[in-house]
Amino acid sequence: MEFEGTVYKILPVTKGTSARGEWQRQDVVFEMNEGSFTRKICVTFFNKPDDVARLKEGAAYNVSVNIESREYNGRWYTDVRAWRIQPKQQEAAPAPMPDMPPIVEEPAYASAPAQEVDDLPF
Repeated sequence: MEFEGTVYKILPVTKGTSARGEWQRQDVVFEMNEGSFTRKICVTFFNKPDDVARLKEGAAYNVSVNIESREYNGRWYTDVRAWRIQPKQQEAAPAPMPDMPPIVEEPAYASAPAQEVDDLPF
């Protein structure tokens, strides 16, 4: 799944050690504008400290995530994990062409009415 959101808050890093080795997790809350209201989504970055370090609060990004739910002791838990994040491309105004002269309107000649030319054959 992919969504466009603005970084609302970057939460502190959580670190630990498991049977597979050391791990690092950091949650980032994104804000999505949907019409007249906003939604907040907490996204987990697992072992991606470089990705989180590039984020800036208030900046817009396109975020690709995997959503997965799992059951533990009869309760369900849902993870939203980021696997790609890209800054949103700002639409830039077209740059003027430097080698083109400015467009000048031709003056209107209102002093003499244009004569009709009959170019049809007899």
